[in-house]
Amino acid sequence: MITTAHCLVNAMETEASAIARGLRRRDPDLLNRLIEQYQHRLLRYLVYLTRNRELAEDLFQETWIRVLERGHQYDGKHEFSTWLYALARNLTIDYLRKRNPVSLDGLMEQDEYYGSLEPRDVRPLALEVLAQRQQLERISEALIAIPAEYREAIVLRFQDELALEEIAAVTGARLGTVKSRLYRGLSILMERLEGAQP
Repeated sequence: MITTAHCLVNAMETEASAIARGLRRRDPDLLNRLIEQYQHRLLRYLVYLTRNRELAEDLFQETWIRVLERGHQYDGKHEFSTWLYALARNLTIDYLRKRNPVSLDGLMEQDEYYGSLEPRDVRPLALEVLAQRQQLERISEALIAIPAEYREAIVLRFQDELALEEIAAVTGARLGTVKSRLYRGLSILMERLEGAQP
């Protein structure tokens, strides 16, 4: 008997293989579809890494140029998003090293110095920025404190915007388990946030 998870894995393999073939052909329709599918997630990831929206937008464009140039290197054995994020991350690290040569550990230590990961060129009112920053800090602190399997499910669902079936494939858990982890994780998170209010 073929299980739903088995069908899902086969569908993902088929999609990944189709993407790999399309990238080898430099299919413009495929590239447009991929950009449309990943643009918001990739840009948000780059803003998170660089803490600068303008730089993130430049690296976003450069990442898609690399996808076009190096698409033949994508073998289709893994999720396309994994390969895409690795390209973007490596471009970002290369750029930051050229601008300010330090080790990768040094780049990570700078995160503590800069604190918030809000984009610098987004300019809402100062009170809005402060309120958003405080809310994000509260959520981050509460999220870090919950058990890892719940935290992973929440991050994959709400930060990376994966579907429940995709989370099940990534984690190797059954769909029911993923739903349970999300429900329980959100309950714990809400309890912590309510308990942390002044």
